Amino acid sequence: MAFADLLEHVGGMGRFQVASVILLAVPILMMASHNLLQNFTAATSDHRCRLRWEANATSLDPQDLLRVSVPRGERCRRFVMPQWWLLEANGSAPNDSWLETEPCHDGWTYDRSVFTSTIITEVGWRQWVAMFIGPPHPLLLARFGRRSLLTWCYLQMGIMGTCSSFAPTFTVYCLFRFLTGMAFSALEWMPTRTRALVGTFMGYCYTTGQFLLAGIAYAVPDWRWLQLTVSLPFFGFFLYSWWLTESARWMVMVGKSQQALKELQKVARINGKKEEGDKLDIEVRGSDQGISGKEMTSSRSHHTVFDLVRTPVVRRISCCLCFVFSTSFAYYGLAMDLQNFDFNIYVIQLIFGAVDFPAKLVSVITITFIGRRFTQSLALILAGLAILANILVPRELRTLRTAMAVFGKGCLAASFNCVFLYTGELYPTDPDPDPDPDQGRRSPAAPPPTHPA
Repeated sequence: MAFADLLEHVGGMGRFQVASVILLAVPILMMASHNLLQNFTAATSDHRCRLRWEANATSLDPQDLLRVSVPRGERCRRFVMPQWWLLEANGSAPNDSWLETEPCHDGWTYDRSVFTSTIITEVGWRQWVAMFIGPPHPLLLARFGRRSLLTWCYLQMGIMGTCSSFAPTFTVYCLFRFLTGMAFSALEWMPTRTRALVGTFMGYCYTTGQFLLAGIAYAVPDWRWLQLTVSLPFFGFFLYSWWLTESARWMVMVGKSQQALKELQKVARINGKKEEGDKLDIEVRGSDQGISGKEMTSSRSHHTVFDLVRTPVVRRISCCLCFVFSTSFAYYGLAMDLQNFDFNIYVIQLIFGAVDFPAKLVSVITITFIGRRFTQSLALILAGLAILANILVPRELRTLRTAMAVFGKGCLAASFNCVFLYTGELYPTDPDPDPDPDQGRRSPAAPPPTHPA
């Protein structure tokens, strides 16, 4: 029997698997907050040029002072000299573009009615640098194991996120925000028949995290405290991650059969299948009663990235799955552009998170009863049509533009829900995880810089 049969032998979807899923699901809640944190920590408030200190020393009314110093509706330029004549009874210019202006040499003044402080209001930059580089490299996962890298990621998230909240400059802030990680290693302990359900549950945890972010951001409007609030829990995740069990499949693949046997027996005891666990021995996993011959042969083979394009079938799969990048590109391009919809940002965050619930529910139904390929194709086609159609909608039709964007994001969420299951099933079993989800993790860095295009 194959490894999946061994999991059924030691209890299937038992107490151990449920506990592992819960312990890995809680960090995903906060991971969603981290991934979309820029919507609030880097939000752009209404702003105008800061007035000269000489003008500020006058006793004029603030509105009159603003009228003579900054052109109406202008955010990034001010008059070279105060236009006192504008204070006269008829001193209004229908078009003041002919008046000489200059850039905001003294900085900007920001509206703090929504956000008391953001990284932009403190440093005055409107630039974006990649928030993260994605999960650990597959070669590291294959060498050190899933649990070790996951534990390291939790510690890294806690330290880097906390340091970001104390960053003195924008450059330092970007440096600390550059490294994050997330893993779905619990799926390797799941029986094959339950992986679609567990993968969907993990996706729902990510969606719930988007709801959580809206509430936390509303309660904590200062960007430094908000950054700290979503980072500190990762120290707790780091501490309990030592309880997590390493993947027995990975241990068998790298030749640690004795340790894998102990872990399987531990799982059997937790699941109330102690007798079945005691029947396992080191020979079972190496014989035709245990791990299948193909899996054992794979563990003794040396694999490189070139194996992804070595044969026509695998090469075609690899090329198709490279489009995971575009899915993530579009998903985060919508999810991180909330301010351009001209709605209350907290409400729109809830709406964009809420659409994932029905979308992922529909996807798990179609995945279970129709198949992965149909689900993936339909979700991507509908998402593409919604995004392309939204280009033709005038900006004045805010409700229609927002509705189409929400629908497109929901379709992309359904695609995500499918692709993380699909990629692991299309490739032959190997101790090195496939790289395609890694491409999806990296692509969120791209939408903000390409937004002007």
